Amino acid sequence: MCITSSSKFRPRVCGAVCWNCTWDLEKLTKPEATMAMIASTNGMRHLARFVPRNANLMVVRAASQAAAAQAKTPEPKKAAPVAQVKKFSVYRWDPDKSGDKPHMQTYEVDLTQCGPMILDALIKIKNEVDPTLTFRRSCREGICGSCAMNIAGGNTLACIARIDTDCSKTTKIYPLPHMYVVKDLVPDLSNFYVQYASIQPYLKRKDESQLGKQQLLQTKEDRAKLDGLYECILCACCSTACPSYWWHGDKYLGPAVLMQAYRWIIDSRDEAMGERLDALRDPYSVYRCHTIMSCTKTCPKHLNPGRAIGEIKKMLAGLEGKGTTPPEQVKATASKASAAAH
Repeated sequence: MCITSSSKFRPRVCGAVCWNCTWDLEKLTKPEATMAMIASTNGMRHLARFVPRNANLMVVRAASQAAAAQAKTPEPKKAAPVAQVKKFSVYRWDPDKSGDKPHMQTYEVDLTQCGPMILDALIKIKNEVDPTLTFRRSCREGICGSCAMNIAGGNTLACIARIDTDCSKTTKIYPLPHMYVVKDLVPDLSNFYVQYASIQPYLKRKDESQLGKQQLLQTKEDRAKLDGLYECILCACCSTACPSYWWHGDKYLGPAVLMQAYRWIIDSRDEAMGERLDALRDPYSVYRCHTIMSCTKTCPKHLNPGRAIGEIKKMLAGLEGKGTTPPEQVKATASKASAAAH
């Protein structure tokens, strides 16, 4: 059937092809024909003039669908990534299993389906392969120090240690060395924390009546002395890398604890420097450090515990003091700065 018009421009239906637009309704149902019709400006104008409103809407919808079908080209399928299977040899020991002895267990991980860090691989192994694998972890961004372990021969944090992508090499993972093991990759840090508590890691003031009532001000110079000390996260990587700590861990405080001790000794707000130094005057607490510097080399936060221990030795020998700004001068400087600001 064809749509045409009378001399009075009233639509009527005839059995022939319309001589004005030369389009058959059957052709209009075909997408390619509709697109050709849309491409013709005169044809579209003529069609909109004579086709009833509903029919016109159907034609426009068909045209838009045809245009969308032609415009949308199928995207080529991406080839699946080639598997990169990496082997991890992990220390295992479960004291709850009768007769279980320490041993290494090998796991395989597809690096294309795993994050870039050692901790990502360990989590994938625990979630998908062996749920009995035990290790500590928390923040996953090098802040908490929970995931400290020995990876490929060096102490570091698993969350910031990148996986060696050379799949021909097996990565070996152990707990922190020369520490009692609780299970698998979990070391017993009880002695480490007892030693940390022994240095009293908090501000000590002679007059505590003003605590919480006024600020303890510092100059910029005094505050700068704490840089490189307060950032320690107590992961114990440095202490467990120190041969002196391996041999005398019960008496020698170790790099991490001694660096924290120096952090409080040198703090201008602390008033117990003499007391803190006296607690370290014995043959083992400090002087077992032989400046091997393994602590500085392995620190995942790039701190220098060896330097801090050296400064403590100087202070014990009387070669250096705290060298802080007197409180009266600090207050005067703060008052001037406040007055200038107003």
